This record gives sequence, C-alpha cells and structure tokens, in this order.
Amino acid sequence: MFGNPSYPTYQIFLAAVIAAAIVLVLMPLFIRLMRHEGIGQQVRADGPQRHLVKQGTPTMGGVVILAAVLITCAVQAHWTMDLVLAVLATYLTGSLGLLDDIESVAHKRSLGLTPSQKMVGLIAISVAFCVLAVNFCGVSPQVAFPGGAALDLGVLATTVKVGATAVRLPWLYMFFVFLLMAGLSNAVNLTDGLDGLAGGCTLVVMLIMGMVAFSYGERNLAIFAAAISGALVGFLWYNCYPASIFMGDTGSLALGAAFASLAVLTKTEICSLVMGGLFIVEALSVIIQVVSFKTTGKRVFLMAPIHHHFEKKGWSETKVVIRFWIVSAAFAVLGFALYFQLR
Repeated sequence: MFGNPSYPTYQIFLAAVIAAAIVLVLMPLFIRLMRHEGIGQQVRADGPQRHLVKQGTPTMGGVVILAAVLITCAVQAHWTMDLVLAVLATYLTGSLGLLDDIESVAHKRSLGLTPSQKMVGLIAISVAFCVLAVNFCGVSPQVAFPGGAALDLGVLATTVKVGATAVRLPWLYMFFVFLLMAGLSNAVNLTDGLDGLAGGCTLVVMLIMGMVAFSYGERNLAIFAAAISGALVGFLWYNCYPASIFMGDTGSLALGAAFASLAVLTKTEICSLVMGGLFIVEALSVIIQVVSFKTTGKRVFLMAPIHHHFEKKGWSETKVVIRFWIVSAAFAVLGFALYFQLR
C-alpha cells in the first residue's frame, strides 16, 4: 500500500492518481491494438448525421478503465467483503457489457446482445450481490429516506440452509436492488452517446460517492470510488471531443453497477437516485419517447436520449457535454446534501 495508513484521505487521493496514471499509460497501447484488429464503434444509422464520422472509432475502452481500478485497489485497499462484492458486481456487469460489445463488433451493428439476454445477466448479478450483501456484509434491507423515514423491504423474507449456514432471502429488497442496479447500469449506458459525456458525469458522481463512503466509515470503498474517478480522468484525455476511443458497454454498464453497488453498501440507495439524477433524466427521456410514440404516434423529443434532442436543436456536441456535466454535478451535490439527512 502506498501512503501512510494514518492519513486515509491521502491514500484515497493517491488511489485516484494511480488509476489515472495507469489509464494514461495503457490507453494508447489499447487504442493501437483496437485499430490494428479493426475493432470499432458501430454508429446508429438513425442518429445525428454528424455522428457518422465516428464510425469505426476504437471501442471497449472500459477494459482499460476496469483494469486500472483493479490494479489500484490491489495496491491501495484492503480486500474486505464489501470491496470484494463491489468489485465483483462491477466486473461481472462489465463482462456482460464486453459480450455485448463483442457481439456488436462481430455482427457490424450498433446493437449487441438482446435486451432479454442483458436482463437475465443483470438479474443474476444483482440477486447474487444482494444476497451476499445482506448475509455477509450486514446490509440492512431497510431503505432510508432523507428526514429519518425508512421502508422495510425485508418483511417478506425466506431463510434457507446452505450447508451449516442460514441464508436470508429478502425478496422485496432483492427486487429493489435489481431495479437499482439494472436501472443505473442502463441509464449510464444510455448517457454514453457523446464524446466525454458519460465519463465526465460518472467522474463527478464517483467523487461524491467516495466522500459518502469515507463518511460512512468505508475507507476501502472510498478508495474504490476514487480509483474509478481517477481512471475516468485518464480516459477523458482520450475520450474528449473528437474521441480517440469509446468506453463501450464494457465501461458504461460496469460504471452503473459500481454506482449501484456503492449505494447499497453505504445505504444511500435513495440519495443515489438524486446524485445520479442526470442518468435518470436520460433514461426517462427514452421511456417517455417510446411510450408517447406507441400511444399517440407523436414524439416528445426530437430524438432520445435527451442529449440528442439538444443536438437536434442546434447545440454543438461540446456544449451539450459541458452543460450536462454541470447539471450532473448539481444533482450529485444535492444528493450529497441529502445524505446528511440520513445520518
């Protein structure tokens, strides 16, 4: 471990620096590899015409992000059960995204795995994560709201014997965790449509989640969040407009799962929905667009997700990205303020 353990804030800061340095060093090599292998992004044919120039840009940059986070945690953190769970959920979801990216590249289309295939994977990952978190990390199935109110989602629970161990299955909380993890993973994935957009928004959110984890007494989870933030700093160096590489579903699905995992393990599930408000808005814009078109035949937005709506209105890509970063930061700070109402 680098840094004096007596100065945990320094260790957390150093984790971000280490992760950023790893990505800055490895990403150019990865970009060259992707170009050599001819592995590039498939752009939606119905998207903004200016995006057609992005066709073939190297993708799957999430692989390097995840590698940097793992290396950083290995040298900076102690592998507590909480950290192991957060890392496993992140990497398993990232693996699901990697399969999606490979499928997309192999068949030369913008869509990879089918929605049902992704959903089966997310159900398995979220349920396993929830069961382990409740039974081995002491996570309560109660969901706390700012102001002191709480909702007990452990009222419908079953206890089963696995060998000599009694394992509790809180059904309502398992469903809630699935909605949170699947929702945030897909929301971050939908946000990943412009150069630097998902990376910058997630960077801000992870900085806040790192502060939440540290305040909650989870130094190792704070290191995990800081490592993700640092890795995204390095990634944005190559992903800023015009992007040299995209994170792909490998990165976006994994980042959403990491966010959800931290929210569950720090018992800030509701606050996380505010912190990730920009991601929620992106997802809701798609839902509203689909429902409106199917029921009335009319579109609410010029194009969904909503960042494309503003592009269609004439905003430049960089203007959309920077303004969305600002909105994301505002949501994250608001969520952090609400967090202190839980304590």
